Amino acid sequence: MASPATPVLPITSTKSAGAAADAPVNEVQPPLRAFISKASDSLRHSLSQRRPWAELLDRTAFSKPENLSEATFRIRKNFSYFRVNYYAIGALALAVSLLTNPISLVILFGLLAAWVFLYFFRPADQPLVLFGRIFTDFETLVLLCGLTLCVVFLTSVGSVLVSSAMVGVAFVCVHGALRMPEDMFMEAQDNSKPNGYVSFVRGAAAVNAAIVATATSPAPSR
Repeated sequence: MASPATPVLPITSTKSAGAAADAPVNEVQPPLRAFISKASDSLRHSLSQRRPWAELLDRTAFSKPENLSEATFRIRKNFSYFRVNYYAIGALALAVSLLTNPISLVILFGLLAAWVFLYFFRPADQPLVLFGRIFTDFETLVLLCGLTLCVVFLTSVGSVLVSSAMVGVAFVCVHGALRMPEDMFMEAQDNSKPNGYVSFVRGAAAVNAAIVATATSPAPSR
């Protein structure tokens, strides 16, 4: 008499299930870390496009403008050429102003933290709850805007920001008006002109075309 067949039990792999469960968790990146990574990449890319500081401070390129229109023209051209350098100088002026006013620095960091954690990176399914009241996204935005206006106009943060911005604008205007921008476009003009070999080839091609046209043209009837 044949013995009954042994039932086959299903076998599950806990390793593969755990790996499948852990995969989405590892792939998801925290919003704050993603924001910091993207901001650092953008900052690194912007700084790579700056002009050499020796070119910015070249004393031989400074001269007094003849009139106001020439000064305006120089400022516009220099700002287009040294844009990243000017932004870096403005950021340095802002950093020095905040470091010399630690109270303003603490208040500004607190304001930025409020915007980051209460609005930008707050989960959409978790509304803001303060004093037992639920605030919508629009109400949170209005609350943060009102807090920002109060911080800027009722504390020393506003004066620090305005003073640093005035220092940056003054440097840009003075440097841009005194810096001659003519040498900045020599390289572009040289690149736009064909070199000797290209001009020689073009001239030879034009001469050959003229000879062929003359040879193939019918002789004038007498």
